[in-house]
Amino acid sequence: MKETILLDPTAENAPAQRARLARPDSLNGKVVGLLDISKPRGNVFLDRIEEQLAAMGIEVKRYTKQTFTRIAPTELKQQMAAEVNLLVEGLAD
Repeated sequence: MKETILLDPTAENAPAQRARLARPDSLNGKVVGLLDISKPRGNVFLDRIEEQLAAMGIEVKRYTKQTFTRIAPTELKQQMAAEVNLLVEGLAD
């Protein structure tokens, strides 16, 4: 499989390269976080994802950024990292 490199868009002058993390084999026993970045209708997308995950018996935790125009506060990122195994970020308009 070809290695995919992701670039961090917050450091345009010297982008940090990060390898994509391996996907888990299963969601069983995992806690999935859903991050609403406060773009219009992002909550609609995340509500549907939450319905699908709940139907599969997957535990879900919801988080919200105050605004999509700024990066998530460090405290929120630390909280999510401590509480969930995977994160879905809702982008919509």
